[in-house]
This record gives sequence, C-alpha cells and structure tokens, in this order.
Amino acid sequence: MATTASQAPLAPRASTAPTFAALARRAAAALAGAAVLCAAGAPVAAADSPAPAAQASKLPDGLYGTKDPQYDGVWRQSLALLAQRTVGVRPSVTGVDWLAGQQCSDGAFSAYRADPAKACDDKTMRDTNQTSAAVQALAALGGHDDAVQKAVKWLKSVQNDDGGWPSTGGSPSDANSTSVVIGALKAAGDKPESVRKGGKSPYDALVTFQLGCDAKEGERGAFAFQPKDGKLAPNADATAAAVLGGLGDGFVVDPAGKDVDEPVKPLKCDGGAADKDARRDPKQAAEGGAAYLAAVLGANGRHLKSAMPGAEDQPDVGNTADAVVALAAGSHGAAAQAPLKWLEKNSANWAKEAGPAAYAQLVLAAHAAGADPRSFGGADLVAQLNATGPKPAGSSAPSAAPEKDAQDQDDQNSGVWWIFGIVFVASVGAGFLLSGRRKKSDV
Repeated sequence: MATTASQAPLAPRASTAPTFAALARRAAAALAGAAVLCAAGAPVAAADSPAPAAQASKLPDGLYGTKDPQYDGVWRQSLALLAQRTVGVRPSVTGVDWLAGQQCSDGAFSAYRADPAKACDDKTMRDTNQTSAAVQALAALGGHDDAVQKAVKWLKSVQNDDGGWPSTGGSPSDANSTSVVIGALKAAGDKPESVRKGGKSPYDALVTFQLGCDAKEGERGAFAFQPKDGKLAPNADATAAAVLGGLGDGFVVDPAGKDVDEPVKPLKCDGGAADKDARRDPKQAAEGGAAYLAAVLGANGRHLKSAMPGAEDQPDVGNTADAVVALAAGSHGAAAQAPLKWLEKNSANWAKEAGPAAYAQLVLAAHAAGADPRSFGGADLVAQLNATGPKPAGSSAPSAAPEKDAQDQDDQNSGVWWIFGIVFVASVGAGFLLSGRRKKSDV
C-alpha cells in the first residue's frame, strides 16, 4: 500500500516536469463547462463561477477555492498542490488526501465527486485532463505510487488509435489532451514514445495537429486544437500545450533563466524532404510552435488575445502564462521576459477572480522564467495561492521583497478591458480556462 502524503518525505524537485502538467494547458488550458480554455492548459477555472451559498457551505475542507468545483475541482486542486510543491511549500495533508480521494476504482478522475464514498459508475464523467493533472501532482508529491500507476493504466486504456487522447473517451483526439497526458506519462516514469495504440504513439498524434508550410506564413508552426471540417486553424492555447507535449514536459519546467536565449527557430519551409522529416520530430515541431508563440506575442504587444466571440481585443491572461512556460521549456528564457513583465502588471484581477488554478498558473510561469513568485509585480503569489485553501503543512522562507499596497496593485491592473472580460466570462457560465482543455475558438 502506498504511503500517505503525511508519511512521505518531500520528494526532490523534478527537473523538467514534476513530473503536473498537471496546465497543461492550457489549457488543460480544460477548465470549466462552457469552454473558456488553458495546462494547463488546461482546465484553469476561468469560469470558476460562484457556488450557491448552500452549496458553498458543503464544500469539503481540503478543497482549494470557494467556487463551484463541478467542472474543475480536481484540475484546480492539482495545479494548486503542484505549484506549492514547486516553490518549496509542503501542502496540507487534507488537501492532498482530498485529491487522492477523488480517484475512481478504475484509476480515472472526474472533475469533481461530491461523495467520494459513492463508487464511480457508468454515469461518472471520467476526464483525461483531470486524470493527467492529478497524476502529475501526486507523482510530484510522492507517496502515491499505487494511485499514479492506476491512473496511468486507465489513460492507456482510453488512448485512441491515432496515438492521442480526447478529454473524454470516444471522442477524436486533440492537441491539448494529448499533451497533458504526455506530461502525466513522464511524471509516472513512462516513456510516451513507447505508449502505443494502433502502432501510433502520442507524438505521432501530436504532430498531426501542426500547421505546416502549406499554411499562411504567419500561421506556420502553430498547432490546432483539432481539425475542423478537415482543416487546421492556429490556436495559441493548443500551441502552448503542444510545445510542452512535444518536448516531453509537464506543467513544471526547469527555470530557463533571463539570460538563456536560444534563438527561436521558425518552421523550415524550404520544400525539401528533410523539412518534412523534421516536422515529424516532436522536438522540432515544438520549436516551430514556440516560434509561432513568440511571433504572436510580439505582434499583440507581449500578450495573447482571447478568440472568444465579441472579445477579439481582450488579452488572455491564462494563455499568456502558458506561453511563458512553453517558451521557457524550449530554453527561450529571454523571449519569455516581455510577456512575463506584462503578466506582472496585468494579472492581479484575473487571478483574484479565477481562483487557485490561476494563481498556480502564474506561480509556474514565474518559476519557469526565472522570476520570484513571492515578489511578482509587487505581490506574493505563493501567499495568495496558499490563502485559497487549507493551511500548508510547511513552507520555505518567503523572499524579503515587500508586497505593494493592495490598492496600488488594483489600480495598476484595472482597466475597462478587464471589466469587460469579467462580465463576458460571467455571461457564458462555467467553462474551461486553461489552460482550457475544451473546444475554444481559434486564436
């Protein structure tokens, strides 16, 4: 029997992925019901919609966040625990036990089970994104080997014949879900290239979502969420997730460092057979995706934009954070600095509204880009994340940098576009932010 979190010592910090993805996502980028996708990607609860007072009072003690967990409970819990572990915080035992207790007997996780004592049945909505997030978190925390291996066994059982995964079984594969599962497999100690179905590996599926040289010049190297009417359309959320997946990384990557500046290499389009072979290589494909992200970030003024209807000019904070992690994973630390600085100035209101998964995304982005999450735009992201859940069991010493006055931070991050964004998200109801791992419009 595996030891509990309270019995197990903190495992050494994983190198390139603690390998959580645990994002994606963004992604998950998969976050809540309507599809505000993103590691996530994953599901980050952008539409972490308020739960009715009666329901909120019944939420379990170990759960992070106070809003309705129906669509993102496991996702946000996994991200929160993983982010804490990454920065040296020992999570609450009740928080870890809550996550482990959400697992079905077959190894899968759904977004939220109000009564874990009740066995999962055919009506339980098992989700590959939630399961993969839980795998990465539990693997990083240590002491849950049995749960991790059961979850991986279930993930392998629902792999599609193209080698990829959808968010729910029986659906076509998508780039986000395939990428977050790759992170889970690596976290569990498996080699993704060896996990095959129909003779195809996850990497075989992943590269099929990339736009090649027949696409418009500004779209080459991007990834689509999945084909629509047989065509691929660039999607920044899917691209950020696919960069991590192609590199074999999860939601946590080694800090790239501000001075690490490997040139971002766009997708080669010389027309030769060698170019086509290179694009079938997952790492080469990931590099092309990173180049696309860097170009879009530059064109948009250091952030990605939301592609939701009616919100073309609205910055997408969650996807921007995922892009920072993706660039850092590709050793493009210098390229990640501009969007990171933008996040420092413009993420406070978003994180406060979205909750624990959003704080976790920012912590992971700061960590990946070599910044101090305890002094992020004048805010202590670690303290803010900790405040959304049960008191941690232990923590490393905070940095000496003081937190700016809360009102100053609110003033710095306020703006008409953000008010519009909050109203818009509220209007669509619960949806996946992350890292969103649902079908979001093309970016």
